[in-house]
This record gives sequence, structure tokens and C-alpha cells, in this order.
Amino acid sequence: MVLVFRKQDLTREEHKAFGRLFGPLHTHPSKRILRDKSDPEIFDVKATADTRYANGEAWHNDLPCEAEPPLGSALYLRELPSCGGDTMFANMYEAYDSLSQPIRTFVDSLTAFHDGRQDLANYGVTLKPEHPYPSASHPVAPRHPETGRRALFVNASFTVKINELSRPESDTLLRLLYDQVSNQPRIQCRVNWEPGTLVLWDNRCVQHHAVWDYFPETRRGERVTVQGSAMTV
Repeated sequence: MVLVFRKQDLTREEHKAFGRLFGPLHTHPSKRILRDKSDPEIFDVKATADTRYANGEAWHNDLPCEAEPPLGSALYLRELPSCGGDTMFANMYEAYDSLSQPIRTFVDSLTAFHDGRQDLANYGVTLKPEHPYPSASHPVAPRHPETGRRALFVNASFTVKINELSRPESDTLLRLLYDQVSNQPRIQCRVNWEPGTLVLWDNRCVQHHAVWDYFPETRRGERVTVQGSAMTV
């Protein structure tokens, strides 16, 4: 599920109030653990001419490293480039359903380990070994708690390894599963941002990818994320 609301004029408090309609708001681990003192209920998204690594520039779910991954996110952009800066979304139900039956049966029994440190490394951030940061294992293809449908729940940003397989086996299968997302335009949609656009998506069955094609211009916005629950087989 991806919903696009045009012509919105939101304050930060109104944005948070909208998110709370779906449940308590999630606090990003950078605020919870790394002592970022900014608003704990808003995650700032920004890329400028000085940015080295743009946020979200790879297919991913938000924070699968959490023991209870977020239910969903709502992104509101306050500053847009003159062109570009779209966000792509992929239907993870369809990514799973398009696998052959033998592969679906196989992945149904597997779990994968997700580590927030791997995602931080994508942005040039390395924590000391003793520094706490979320990591968790979840089913590779959990059932959505409301629809009961299976959806792929692995991504290259956070997923380290399939627990039940050797490293070479895990790497090979993960590569195949990642390709299910990136190589199938039919399961993707692309949101073109306009002033006053708010986008809400279900983090449990949707992946997204922020397209950084506007350098050196600025793209700036704010995301609120709704707390979720543990993923189940």
C-alpha cells in the first residue's frame, strides 16, 4: 500500500498527528541510542551539494534491524529540486508471488539477520564494537498481520545473512531475492514529488528507493514512522 496525498500544508505537529492516527510513533535509533537531540518523532531527510551519501538511495524497508520493525512511514518534503528526486516503491507481495513454487516453499522456512550497523556503514558511519545498535532476525517471507499474505522481507541495506544457510548459499539466494525487486518494473511505482505532497506506505509489504538524480540541488523533508510488531511466519 502506497498512498499519495497532494496539496497538503502541514506543520511538524500536524505531520506527527497524522502519523499517530495509525499508532504510536517510532523513534529512530539515531535519536534513541546515538543521542541525536532533535525531535525524536521526526526523522529528517536531506541531501545537498555537500552530501556524500543520500538517505535511502537503495531498495529497502525502514529499519528491519528493529525487533519490531515499523508498521509504516509518512514522508513530507519541504524543499524540492527543480527536477528529479522521485521515490520508487515496490510491491513485496508481488515480489514473493513471482518466485517459482519451489523457491517460495524454500524461503517460507528461512529467517534472515538484519543489522543496523550495516546500514550505517553505507553512509560512512562505523560504531565501536561495544556501542549498542539494533539488530534482529525475521522470517524471509513473513505473513502480513492483517492480510495474511506473504511478502519478501530482505534488502541489501540491512540484511546480513540468511541464518539457516552457509555464507555462499546465503549470498546467492539473497542476490536472487534482491533481483526480484530491482529487475521487475511491473511491481514498482514511482512518485513524483510536488510541493505539498505527503506519501504514506506500509513498511511491512513495500520497499522504497530514493532516486538521487538532482545533485547539486537540495531535497529536504521529514518522515514520521509508526511503531510496528514482530514479524511472524
